[in-house]
Amino acid sequence: MNHLTKNEEIILLSIMRIEDNAYGVSIKNQITELTGDDWNYGLLYATLDQLVKKGLLIKKEGKPMPERGGRRKIFYTISRGGHRALEEAYKLNVALWGDVAAIKRTNGESA
Repeated sequence: MNHLTKNEEIILLSIMRIEDNAYGVSIKNQITELTGDDWNYGLLYATLDQLVKKGLLIKKEGKPMPERGGRRKIFYTISRGGHRALEEAYKLNVALWGDVAAIKRTNGESA
């Protein structure tokens, strides 16, 4: 099983929240809103490309935009494999964190 990196997980969850309008700037803004971190575009696009290569994202060009000098936006959607990877990441996180509160209470720490 290939596990998602934390950055991959954050990007996939951000795209899931954005839904149909996920492109570079909207993804970066969503990440900042969720995490409080201001990612640079190099990290963002490198990770997006990695997710596309893994088959977890689908990359699609939009129509040319006059306000962008005729350049197209690149939109991203989560593939079935991406949804499965997120489900696995969720299950793994639940398993990893599941007993932490109980362990802390047993050791006399507050949860």
